[in-house]
Amino acid sequence: MGGHLTNQRHAAADRLYAEACAVHAPALARLARAVERDADRARDLEQDIHLALWRSLARYDGRCALGTWTYRVAHNVAAGHATRGARSTRLVALEEADALAADDDPEAQAGEAWVIERLHRLIAALKPADRSVILLYLEGLDTATIADVTGLSSSNVGVKVHRIKAMLARQFNSGDPV
Repeated sequence: MGGHLTNQRHAAADRLYAEACAVHAPALARLARAVERDADRARDLEQDIHLALWRSLARYDGRCALGTWTYRVAHNVAAGHATRGARSTRLVALEEADALAADDDPEAQAGEAWVIERLHRLIAALKPADRSVILLYLEGLDTATIADVTGLSSSNVGVKVHRIKAMLARQFNSGDPV
């Protein structure tokens, strides 16, 4: 009888994992590439995120949205990865993580790459908690979801996003090296 319940739990976790991946796999891949510049390490981190997500779904009780749970697990794995010092110091853009858009103008392409690289250096220099907040914001999550993922209050997330954006804009426009 206990084996039957375990099988049901595993089947439910497998269904939830498939659902989470169908919706959030591209965002998880972008997160891994944003945290880890080296392609092999990014793939390893992405696999670690997927494994942790799959394992965690046996404990998922539905008290939060599946997307929130997915981002929380991914956030925790990525934060642990960064804490262990395994990541490089440079980030790649979330939007441009798949590849920079093809452009026939090499000067425009170089300028765009410079802007993206500078922004990534600025984001990489943030404290880990601030970096997590802004990366989730850049993924398009609302403040309530970011609050659920990070454990901050929704109003605190809103204030942090505003301050981080203002600080990044000031630093970007100052032209000082990062």
